[in-house]
Amino acid sequence: MTPQDYDFLRNCLKQRSGLVLSADKQYLVESRLLPVARRAGVATLGELVGMLRGAHDPALMTGVVEAMTTNETFFFRDKIPFEHFRATIMPALIEARRAARSIRIWCAAASTGQEPYSLAMCLKEFGRELAGWRIELLATDLSAEVLEKARSGIYSQFEVQRGLPIQLLIKYFTRSGESWQIAPELRGMVNYRQLNLLTDFSALGTFDVVFCRNVLIYFDAETKTDVLNRLAKVTASDGYLVLGAAETVVGLTNRFKMLMERRGLYAPNPDPPRPSLLDGVRAAPRLVAIQGGR
Repeated sequence: MTPQDYDFLRNCLKQRSGLVLSADKQYLVESRLLPVARRAGVATLGELVGMLRGAHDPALMTGVVEAMTTNETFFFRDKIPFEHFRATIMPALIEARRAARSIRIWCAAASTGQEPYSLAMCLKEFGRELAGWRIELLATDLSAEVLEKARSGIYSQFEVQRGLPIQLLIKYFTRSGESWQIAPELRGMVNYRQLNLLTDFSALGTFDVVFCRNVLIYFDAETKTDVLNRLAKVTASDGYLVLGAAETVVGLTNRFKMLMERRGLYAPNPDPPRPSLLDGVRAAPRLVAIQGGR
C-alpha cells in the first residue's frame, strides 16, 4: 500500500466515521483490511483502494469502515458509570419524573450490546420502584454487524465472564450450547438502531440519560466538540451525559458541566458562559489558517 493509498483510506475513515488515524497506524490498517480485500476478491490493499476509488460501492466502503471500528466492550465495563447510574442518576430521575413516569435512555455507541443490556439489568433490579413506568432504552451503533449480534443477545463463555456478576448470569441468562443468551424480557427492553454520530440525530428526540462512552477518543477535537454540542441539544435540561474514563468535555464545550466527585458524569449547563473577547482573539488565527488552507 502506497502512502497515497493510506492517506486516501485515512480520509475516507474520518469522513464516514470520525475515526482519526495517525501516520504510523498503517500496520493496523493492513491487519484489519486484508480480510476485507480477500472477501472483495483482491489480494492487496492497493487493489482494494483502487476499487474504492473507482467503483463507488457503498457496501464495500461500509465493510472497510466496520473493519476499522473498534468494538471492544464487556458487561458493566469500568463499573463506576453503572454505580453512578444506580446511585445517582436513577434515584434523581425517579424523583423528578414521578408525574410523567417515563424515562428515556440512549446508548450512543452500543457495539455488541453489553452496555445497554447492563443498563437493562440495572433497571430490572429497581423492581417495584419502576413498576408501571415507561422506560425507553435506545441503543445505536455505526456497525450493522455488531448490532445483529447485540439483537441476538448471545454471548460466549469468555464474554459473560468479563464483568458480569455470577448472580446476574444465573438470573438473566440461559445456556445455549457453548454460549449464553440473555433473557427475552431484557432483549425486549432494548431498541437497536444503526446510526452514525457524525450525522444529524436530532430526530431521536430528547433523552434523560445519554451514555456515549469510549467513542469520542477516536475523534479529533473539532469532531468531539460538534458531537458534544449536538448531544447537549438532545439531553434533557435536568438529564445526564456519561462519558468514558478517558473522555472529557473540558476544553471542548461549555454546554455540559462536570458533576463534582462523579468521574465521567456530566449535566447540561443551564447558563453556559459566553466566549470572552480573549477567546475570540485566540480563535481568530485558527480561522484564518483554515480559510487560507482552502
